[in-house]
Amino acid sequence: MSKENNHKFKTWFRGQRETLNAEHKAILEANRGAVWIHAASVGEFEQARPLIEQLKIHNSQFKIVVTFFSPSGYEARKNYELADAVLYLPFATRRKAKKFIEALQPSIAIFVKYEFWPAYLKQLKKRGIPTYSISAIFRPTQRFFHWYGASARRVLKCFTHLYVQDEASRRLLAEHGIHECTVAGDTRFDRVAQVQRDHIQSTKDLTPIAQFVDEANEVLVAGSTWPEDEELLEAYLKNTDGRVKLILVPHEINEDHLHRIFNLFQGRMVSYSTIHAMPSNMSRLNILHHAQVMVIDTMGLLSSIYRFGLVAYIGGGFGVGIHNTIEAAVYGVPVVFGPNYHHFREAQGLIDAGAARSIKNYSELEAALNTAFEQHETIGAKAAAYVESEKGATAKIYEQIFGK
Repeated sequence: MSKENNHKFKTWFRGQRETLNAEHKAILEANRGAVWIHAASVGEFEQARPLIEQLKIHNSQFKIVVTFFSPSGYEARKNYELADAVLYLPFATRRKAKKFIEALQPSIAIFVKYEFWPAYLKQLKKRGIPTYSISAIFRPTQRFFHWYGASARRVLKCFTHLYVQDEASRRLLAEHGIHECTVAGDTRFDRVAQVQRDHIQSTKDLTPIAQFVDEANEVLVAGSTWPEDEELLEAYLKNTDGRVKLILVPHEINEDHLHRIFNLFQGRMVSYSTIHAMPSNMSRLNILHHAQVMVIDTMGLLSSIYRFGLVAYIGGGFGVGIHNTIEAAVYGVPVVFGPNYHHFREAQGLIDAGAARSIKNYSELEAALNTAFEQHETIGAKAAAYVESEKGATAKIYEQIFGK
């Protein structure tokens, strides 16, 4: 186990050890009757966030309790200001689920995307608590739809209603006898649109990045990258004669990964933290003028950085799967990513809209990026139009659950 994974496991284990202790139980009891929203991690929380904001605007009398299973989700959002409590969800044994529900007694429960916890769902149904799934997506390969999936399908029937991302999911559920379902879309599109508006109005200090790209004709923002992505991008930069500037935002910013990136781009890169800490603007400008790569070694900036790019590359496609593509597309930029994207509806949607391309090797990367730079206005407009066409899921779900 890597040092990073070992730390995550220890953090999760410590958090689980504290679930349903006296303090945890007291927090649940203090928020009885709350709307309970559960997300696996940060990505799923971002899908719930637009709904939470609508709830606070229109029904501020509701308390909101947010739970996470992953330590990364909990640590990133444990101080979320719109929630009355943010907690770890106890591991789903029947006994723990019963104790959790008895302590909180939620008025409504909402699970995001892939969260299907049998012990909790059965307790909620037994007590007649309205329970919803939002931004869910289903595929024939999931366990629910195999010959051995009868018990898993019964769990889905514990939901009062499921709000799915697409018609294919609705049809698949209907074929297996699950009809309490509405095609509402993906709330992430509403979230990225809000983030875009906030970042345009934000006074956050991104001056070093603006100075880095100043007067550059071709700027590539590479988000959530892994080593396989970075090696391809380094090869591409070598063949651009210095005309392309790269803003690189690694998925992990641990010491080992940053050291590897430093060696890969040695002599051509500068780190955001180094530049940001420099007191002299003249020294900063001189360094930025000669650098071809800026590595963002600070968390939380990626979604606001895509606006500096003419083209975006999304990492993860040579591993377990690509990261958030619409976070970039909302800014009206062409999107390029690796081959592992088929479980991501929005990535296929961008490809179908002519706004994105998937690549398998260096030659395909070079062709895709060159085309994207040459036709960035046309392709970027298609990206923005696709995101705009997918907005509206939050309003639809909110009105059906809470009323207007």
